[in-house]
Amino acid sequence: MAKVESFELDHTKVKAPYVRLITVEEGKQGDKISNFDLRLVQPNENAIPTAGLHTIEHLLAGLLRDRMDGVIDCSPFGCRTGFHLIMWGEHTTTEVAKALKGALDDIANKIEWKDVPGTDIYSCGNYRDHSLFSAKEWSKKIVAEGISDDPFERHEV
Repeated sequence: MAKVESFELDHTKVKAPYVRLITVEEGKQGDKISNFDLRLVQPNENAIPTAGLHTIEHLLAGLLRDRMDGVIDCSPFGCRTGFHLIMWGEHTTTEVAKALKGALDDIANKIEWKDVPGTDIYSCGNYRDHSLFSAKEWSKKIVAEGISDDPFERHEV
């Protein structure tokens, strides 16, 4: 079986919340795609409840695109500690961390239910499993802790 980089990462050594560049892949045409680890909570110590994580996912889909060009997808980790962010081109962890911080700050302080996209039976495969309250509370906590652009050193961007 192929080795998966994130399974090789020592999850006991990282210090969340952080943004980490996992890899930059180059296609046959020279196009580059970057994969980032947006780790919101400390692995094996915490996990964001599914409904809150689901709502954060729906909001990050638009809020990160509003802040950065090239966003392809932002998908949650099954362990519920963060997200993969896939982007066209090369971007710095600092750029991504600043965009993530701004998006989470908006979730914590500006978003209302009417602002959450894809929360009905027609636009979401599990529309009943959302919690804006949880998304706001977790976003406040993460922003207050500070988001680092280094997974092993705590410093806020």
